[in-house]
Amino acid sequence: MMRRHFQDRPIDEDRMKTSAPPRAPALPRRGALTAMALLLGGGVLAYKALPALAAESAVAIPPPADTGAAPTATAETAVLAGGCFWGVQGVFQHVKGVTSAVSGYAGGDARTANYGAIGSGRTGHAEAVRITYDPRQIGFGQLLQIYFSVVHDPTQLNRQGPDFGTQYRSTVFAQNAEQARIAKAYIAQLDAARSFGAPIATTIEMDKPFYAAEAYHQDYMTLHPSQPYIAIHDLPKRENLKRVFPALYRDKPVLVGTGA
Repeated sequence: MMRRHFQDRPIDEDRMKTSAPPRAPALPRRGALTAMALLLGGGVLAYKALPALAAESAVAIPPPADTGAAPTATAETAVLAGGCFWGVQGVFQHVKGVTSAVSGYAGGDARTANYGAIGSGRTGHAEAVRITYDPRQIGFGQLLQIYFSVVHDPTQLNRQGPDFGTQYRSTVFAQNAEQARIAKAYIAQLDAARSFGAPIATTIEMDKPFYAAEAYHQDYMTLHPSQPYIAIHDLPKRENLKRVFPALYRDKPVLVGTGA
């Protein structure tokens, strides 16, 4: 675990609730990027000073050839995992048609669906985001296009950026057979086109429940924009969304904490 644990100890939630507003826990093994960020005196400054070391650049990719059937519902759900859920949630909260994006865990059992347990990398869980959206405004295929293009690097196996472990794997937790089919076909389409220069490592898992993460993980990118990890690895993803998908970008995020 490289992001938010100190010697594999979970965060003391009770202490956080009774003290100052939540901050990012100590990051002793962030590596060169975080060390440089702290030395520079703040995440935003670090990001501006280290553009070449920030989050991966967006990859322009075509939309999926198979977009599925015409929508009949007014609300559908997708669950996607692509590394740290702070950034995944933060990006999708800025997507038009998304009505909710909740950070959480998927892939394992209910008893281990907590931050202290999943850090071991042995629970089967991945940090994931449950996205509720209006299919009349945005389709599942468009969500996947954003997911593969700007949210994460789908060629990385069991890691994203500085974070290592199966809990950071790239996974589409398909909610039904059609989502699984669309995702499988899109991965094959992108691999055939060699869109990323390496094979896509994204897996497709079905029938895996989603469990919402602890409250202090929700809306993290919006609440902590100057935190070095967010500034270096996640804010550039939001900017990539705005640049690559301007028609789908919304400036005001839909937040868990406000119910907006």
